[in-house]
Amino acid sequence: MTRFTVLVAANDAHSSVRDAAVLAAETIAAHSVDDPGTTGPSTVIDLAELGPALLAARPGSDVADALARVAETDVLLVATPQAHGSYTGLLKVFLDRLPELGLGQAVAVPMAVVADLRTGRNTEDDLRVLLSDLGAWVVEPGLMLSESELAEPRSVIEAWADVAAQSLVQALAVSA
Repeated sequence: MTRFTVLVAANDAHSSVRDAAVLAAETIAAHSVDDPGTTGPSTVIDLAELGPALLAARPGSDVADALARVAETDVLLVATPQAHGSYTGLLKVFLDRLPELGLGQAVAVPMAVVADLRTGRNTEDDLRVLLSDLGAWVVEPGLMLSESELAEPRSVIEAWADVAAQSLVQALAVSA
C-alpha cells in the first residue's frame, strides 16, 4: 500500500488550504495508484496545530511523531500559502528539523496557494527546490491554486491531477 501524507503549512489550523490539499491528495491518488487500498492521505499533518512546539530546542513527541511520519511516507503532498513571495516560515522551521536527505525515500508533490497566479510561480519553484534539496523526487507539475480558487478547487485539482498523475506513477515506479 502506498502511504500518502499531507503536510499543511498554513498559519491557521483546519484552513481552506488544508481542505484543498486533502482533496488534491485524494484526487491524485485516485488517478495514479493502482492499489485499491490507497484512496488518499493516510496522515494529515497541520503545522499550525504544532505551533510554538516547532520552535522548542528539543522537539516534543508531537513534533517528533510528525517528523517520523514525513520521513517514512511514500508520497508527501506539501501545501503552503504564499508568504512574502515564498513558502511559510512554519514549513521552513519544520523541514529544517529533518536530517540531510531526510526525504530521500519520498515522492513529493508541491502545492502552492498564491494571491495572483501571474506572480506566484516563484513560490512553487522555491518549494520544489526545498523538497529536492531534502532528497525527494518531486512530481511535475506541482499544483498552484489562486486564493480565489480555494472556495471551489475541485475543477482545477481534477485538471491538474490528469496531468500530474503520470509523473507520480513514474516516480513511484522508480522509488519502489
